[in-house]
Amino acid sequence: MSSLNCLRKYRVRVAFPYANAILRASLEKGCPQKSLTDYNSMLHLTAFCPDYRTYVLLLKACAKCSDLYAAMEIHSHLTKRGLLSNQHIATHMFKLYIDHDRMMEACKLFWLMLEWSTDPFHGNLMLTGFLKHGQLEKAYQIFRRMPVKDLISWNSMIAGAVRSSYPKEAMNIFSKLVNSGLVPDAFSFSSVLSACAQAGARCYGVWVHQLMVELGVEMNHILSSALVDMYAKCGRIDMAIGIFKTIKRNHVSVWNAMICGLAAHGLGSDVVMFFHDMESVGLVPDGVTFLALLTACSHCGMVEEACQYFEVMATKYSITPKVEHYGAMVDTLSRAGLLDEAYGLVRSMKMKPDAVIWRTLFSACCRYRQTKLGEITFEEMVCQGSGDYTLLSNIYSSANRWDDSEEVWRERKKKRIRKTKGLSWVELGGSIHAFKAGGRSHPDTDGIYQVLHGLSKRAKVEGYTPLTELVMKDVSEEEREENLTVHSEKLAVAYSVLKTGPGTEIMVSKNLQTCSDCHEWMKIISKVLCRVIIMRDRVRFHRFEGGCCSCKDYW
Repeated sequence: MSSLNCLRKYRVRVAFPYANAILRASLEKGCPQKSLTDYNSMLHLTAFCPDYRTYVLLLKACAKCSDLYAAMEIHSHLTKRGLLSNQHIATHMFKLYIDHDRMMEACKLFWLMLEWSTDPFHGNLMLTGFLKHGQLEKAYQIFRRMPVKDLISWNSMIAGAVRSSYPKEAMNIFSKLVNSGLVPDAFSFSSVLSACAQAGARCYGVWVHQLMVELGVEMNHILSSALVDMYAKCGRIDMAIGIFKTIKRNHVSVWNAMICGLAAHGLGSDVVMFFHDMESVGLVPDGVTFLALLTACSHCGMVEEACQYFEVMATKYSITPKVEHYGAMVDTLSRAGLLDEAYGLVRSMKMKPDAVIWRTLFSACCRYRQTKLGEITFEEMVCQGSGDYTLLSNIYSSANRWDDSEEVWRERKKKRIRKTKGLSWVELGGSIHAFKAGGRSHPDTDGIYQVLHGLSKRAKVEGYTPLTELVMKDVSEEEREENLTVHSEKLAVAYSVLKTGPGTEIMVSKNLQTCSDCHEWMKIISKVLCRVIIMRDRVRFHRFEGGCCSCKDYW
């Protein structure tokens, strides 16, 4: 008769070492579930009273067989017996909750563990768990209360803020890291450079770059790529090229950063040149490289070249086109007005077209006033956003189908789909200033609007005519014009004019694609002020100078 059967037959008091030996034996033999079963048997059939060593063994068993339900039952037993404050038990329980993404339960234990430990290890596990699910605010609550923070703690928060698209917070945390006395490492710098690239924070990015040089940080391909990407996305493509020529270029990611930057600036011929240089040094392009190539072709009207690279990608380099490559090809054909060809390519795709592809084609239908294809495309979109309803209304309006246009607005209102508001921002004096369309919350609002209306008057003298047909509201012509005047990018430019001297380059970033009215306004304002205005919208860069745009109005 086995030891456990004896215990079942005679309800006896079991000594701790003997009971723990039974549980440990099952655990060591690779039978963690049997340890849990034996524990339940001893608990119900004997006068067994477990100690903290028993629970450590049980929690190890729960971890090995991923039995969260059993672990939570044991948690309940621990609470009743007052053993939860035991360091060994709490640590095992904490780790088990972390591994199973039960962050709220882990959080309660973490606050308890702070009473006897200042080791940042457990806090770092909490940060990783919350940031993995994009819960930046909860991670920051943990971070603030950690008595000791190591470099892993800081790096986790910076990278987490970047991944959650909070670049300003990432830069603030990096500044605090520098002031904490700890020395940032390559990971810290690559993360904060990504934040600068997201925000278009050129001045902050230059400071970060200088700090890297002062500290003698050794460059690797990740850091080199981040540095090139930062300068390119902050509008200084010349600096990006200069840095690219001075660093090691033995990794495809460095070339991809440079080629992607050139593509975003619409420098199609340079993209092609760099691509051939990359091939000549023996580096094999990947899917990211070809996506940048196709994007550059779409921005520059290089239809034949795009078709050629799309074919070469598969035939020469055996890269299977992904949905984003098809999207870039659809964009290339759509921008060139080849809508039937674009629609045919969508229908021939081997995978299901995503919302971006349908939206690209739909936008082109609006631009080229292809009502029938626009209606077909609109119906294909599974998730229809506010911008899609606006475009469909515009398509009907351009065809003088006013009743249909009004019906689109009624349908959008019925579905309670809110319009995505335009947001633009500029970096001045080391701070980022954001503007919403028609917003009046900025401390310098009065001065901004005074400058804005003055600029608009001067633009009209130079031949600017507001494209009031873009405003699809049933309001007077004057109200339509005022609606266009207060677009977010115009407010950002007005603020830059208010706060900077003559000749200073203006850099504006926007969350949406800039509208045709703002595009025309920027061209004329660059001529009126004799200043360079760089606009980074959702799609690409526009460099306005002397009344012209780098995109050559192909955008």
